[in-house]
Amino acid sequence: MRTFCYCRVSTTEQTTENQILAIKHRGYEVINSRVISETVSGSVEAMKREKFSALINLQLESGDTLVVLKLDRLGRDNIDVQNTIHLLTQKGIKVVCLDLPVADLSSAEGKLMLQMFSAFAEFERNRIRERTKEGLERAKAQGKKLGRPLARTTTVKVRMQKHMGLSQSQTAQELGLGIATVKRHWNKQY
Repeated sequence: MRTFCYCRVSTTEQTTENQILAIKHRGYEVINSRVISETVSGSVEAMKREKFSALINLQLESGDTLVVLKLDRLGRDNIDVQNTIHLLTQKGIKVVCLDLPVADLSSAEGKLMLQMFSAFAEFERNRIRERTKEGLERAKAQGKKLGRPLARTTTVKVRMQKHMGLSQSQTAQELGLGIATVKRHWNKQY
């Protein structure tokens, strides 16, 4: 019966130290070699995360416990979280999430709690998307220009190299650009 801890942050500016400390303060003695920390967006499916996938496939065994501080460390997508929990419980791994009233997600109460919280989290993400879309539409209606500014100087430089008789690959090398960038600007006109 071993205990593992999975901690995840989304950006390199963040650390997992607070998650590890909070789990230890809740009474879980996890040795350092069983603390898996990863920097990856929660929108990436759990089994597509390098360290999480290795943890599931190479380290965890039946009878082990996996502890996460918050449900969103496993993922943000309701279906992905459900699939991940199902996979773990099928392997005989107990899943504990410390931010839920029922910590053991493999129990009947835990499964119900997981479904409710996952549904609320997904609802909130969808509302954020809707508000973002509404904000973009409002900005467009007000005549604001959205998106990345046009790379006119790049186009001018590429076109100058073209007129000098250089090929696309020579232009890419000369300007220090990727070939795809050169091709995109090769015949553009402003």
